[in-house]
Amino acid sequence: MRILILGGDGFSGWPLTLRLADIGHDVVVVDNFVRRKIDAEIGAKSLTPILTLSERLDAWRALGGRGIKFQYLDIAADYHGLVCLLKDGDFDAIVHLAEQKSAPYSMKSAAHRALTISQNTNATHNVLNAMVEVGSKAHFIHLGTMGVYGYGAIDADIPEGYLPVQIQNKDGDWQAHDILYPPGPGSIYHLTKCLDHTIMAFYAKTFGIACTDLHQGIVWGTQTDETARDERLINRFDYDGDYGTVLNRFLVQGATGLPLTVYGTGGQTRALIHIKDTVECIRLAVESTSPEDRKVRVYNQVSETQNVLGLAQKVSALTGVEINFLENPRLELAQNDLSVTNTGLQGLGWTPTLLDDALMNETKDIAQRYASRLVKNAVLPQTVWRSDMRLDKNAASPQTRYVA
Repeated sequence: MRILILGGDGFSGWPLTLRLADIGHDVVVVDNFVRRKIDAEIGAKSLTPILTLSERLDAWRALGGRGIKFQYLDIAADYHGLVCLLKDGDFDAIVHLAEQKSAPYSMKSAAHRALTISQNTNATHNVLNAMVEVGSKAHFIHLGTMGVYGYGAIDADIPEGYLPVQIQNKDGDWQAHDILYPPGPGSIYHLTKCLDHTIMAFYAKTFGIACTDLHQGIVWGTQTDETARDERLINRFDYDGDYGTVLNRFLVQGATGLPLTVYGTGGQTRALIHIKDTVECIRLAVESTSPEDRKVRVYNQVSETQNVLGLAQKVSALTGVEINFLENPRLELAQNDLSVTNTGLQGLGWTPTLLDDALMNETKDIAQRYASRLVKNAVLPQTVWRSDMRLDKNAASPQTRYVA
């Protein structure tokens, strides 16, 4: 297959690029390196020393890897360049990972909210619009998030996209329908993923574009089999308060002797997936038969759900560090249950990787190896959004500080 990966320099995009190339696909990568530029803005670069994309690709080829093409392109801004790329590419699948992916970052200020809306929704619409213009028959695979559903208190399994309902017509008869499961985004980032799905639904219905939306859980871990082959291929490792996911943050804190920072009560339940499973699930979606019924196919890309305090306790037992409770910087319930249906991807052959000490130790060991690159105070929450304060004021972070 000829596959275009939008955002192929990123945390999920880079290991996916290597996996697809390694198994024989022709891969073209697009990126504008905005994520690397954000590192400078927030003052916390990747804990692992990642090379430039050109150096990464050269290293991959030097190790005998299949050639990977790269094009620098801002898909949210350069529509003409995107049309030219799609016209010349004749792609079988387009994997869209080129979005601003942090909920806290999206809520930092009015400018950050506007940037996230513009970047994410324009990027998604531009790709689908360009596909129609050039007559592309590619399967469009979008990486979404479980966060589109919110974290409410409904005691029921979250289905894969659609909820079967009965609607009574004017004659009093009941008719079966599938409706999109009600969204409940908790940040501008999550809102853009809801908007993305609506855009996809329109293009699937109106123009017959085959679309798959992967509602992913929180990703943890950092390495895959391909990125672990050589240090020059190492994947990025975010640990900061804006981009570091909860379990990776705990493992960095535990590995470096810093107290684990639990927001609020720690009673929140989150959906989790290891980075190896992220790559495998996207591969399965790419290689599977694309939907042809003018309806977006939705899969919940989730391995398991875990309570945040429970995660902290696991890491504390593994590393011996203490747990600190911070005032929650986010507007969310103090605790919630979460149960998720994930049969779609399993039906394609995926076996979820569950949390265990061996995998946590692997991530902890990477954190220890590069501990000298850690900016301690960057681990703490940098963005606050709660109902008791205005988001655009310079609100202080919770009162915890690490001594350098």
